[in-house]
Amino acid sequence: MLFPSLENAARLLSSLPGIGSRSALRIAFHLIRSDSDKSEDLAEALIRLKKEVRFCSLCGGLSDADLCPICRDETRDRSQLCIVEEPGDVYAIEKTGEFKGLYHVLMGAISPLDGIGPGDLRISELESRIASDDRINEVLLATNPTLEGDVTADYIANALTGRNLNITRISHGVPTGAAIEYADRVTLGRSIRQRQDYRRGD
Repeated sequence: MLFPSLENAARLLSSLPGIGSRSALRIAFHLIRSDSDKSEDLAEALIRLKKEVRFCSLCGGLSDADLCPICRDETRDRSQLCIVEEPGDVYAIEKTGEFKGLYHVLMGAISPLDGIGPGDLRISELESRIASDDRINEVLLATNPTLEGDVTADYIANALTGRNLNITRISHGVPTGAAIEYADRVTLGRSIRQRQDYRRGD
C-alpha cells in the first residue's frame, strides 16, 4: 500500500476475532468515507470501553465495578454456579431467563494444540471459590459443545470429584461444534432446563 496509516489501520482491524485482512481493509475504507465525527465517536467509544469496563474480581465476567451486577445481586440463587468459557456466554445464558444462579468465567477452554492448559484458565480460582463457599451445591458446566469444551468439562468434573456437589452439564440441544454465545435463545434455554448429571466417563 502507498498509505502507511491505512495499512496500519487495516492491520490492527484484522487482529480482531472474525475479521480477516480483506474485511479489515473494507472497514478501513468505510471509515475513510465516513464523516469525521463518526470515526472520532468510534475511537472515543473504544477508549471509554477499555477504561470503564473491566473483569469482575469474583466471576471474571464484564463489570463496571469490582463486582459485576450479577455477583452483587442478593436475589440470585447462590447455590448454583454456572461455568462458562467467555464473558459473552454469560449474556447469552441470561437472555434465556432460565438460570438464576451465579457464574464463573474460565476465559477460554483447554486446548493442547493451541498451547492452552488448565493453568492458563481460571480453574484454580473456581476451586478456591467452591472451597470457600459452602452455599454452592450445583455446578452447571456450560462450556461449548466442542472438543475443547468437552475436555474442559471433563477436567473440571474430575477436579471437583469428592466434593459434595451436584455436577450437571447443559444438554446437547446446542449443536455440537457451536459456541454458546451464538446459540439461539430458545435452544439454549432448553439446554439449561434439560441439564443432566455429569460425571467423567458417563
